[in-house]
Amino acid sequence: MKKILFVVAALLALSSCGDNAEETLIVNGKIKGLKKGTLYLQHVPDSVLITIDSLAINGDGNFSFKTKLMSPEIFYLYLDKKDNNDINDRITFFAEPGTITINTDWNTFDTTAKITGSESNEKLKEYKQTMSGINKRNVEIMMNAAQVDGELSQISVDSLANISNRNTQRGYAFAINFALNNKSSFVAPYIALKEIPDANVKYLDSIYSVLSPEVAESKYGKELATFLKKN
Repeated sequence: MKKILFVVAALLALSSCGDNAEETLIVNGKIKGLKKGTLYLQHVPDSVLITIDSLAINGDGNFSFKTKLMSPEIFYLYLDKKDNNDINDRITFFAEPGTITINTDWNTFDTTAKITGSESNEKLKEYKQTMSGINKRNVEIMMNAAQVDGELSQISVDSLANISNRNTQRGYAFAINFALNNKSSFVAPYIALKEIPDANVKYLDSIYSVLSPEVAESKYGKELATFLKKN
């Protein structure tokens, strides 16, 4: 009988280990002002966006999702507000095991979202803030060109093109250096894959070569390795 009890206890222990808290993602928070709508937790496991879970909200903007997460990756909160308006309806965040809290407003769903609980998301936010400034500069260059009265001389056109190209190169250089300087962040291979996949392969290979073992074995680390083999 003691042997039987020991076997049962061992099986239960193994079962509990299978439900590892380190592989569990909890996403909770509140959507201020939301009276009615459906909230979806989504991600892209391969190449297609899929819904993991959904929640009908009726009079209370609080929400909570729980799911398995084998590796840190990009997730989405999509809100169908039933208003026939697709603007401001999806929040992008870098999910990792643990509890992530997202608080926002229903009418500025993606622009006023406050996200806490994910170091990877903080690192991605840091990257995007600088890239936003670089991209904004490119838009300003194009707008200034469009507002010039009369036809631009070829010299002016070439000058504007050179300025825009230098700014674009600045963006690539920043992305590469950011990934290299954050080799222990799961964001590093994501930037290489999703932000600068058309960069020179030698730079992408340099990023992969410095990744920490844990990051290299992550979802985006493995995808970057596959991408490099193909190219």
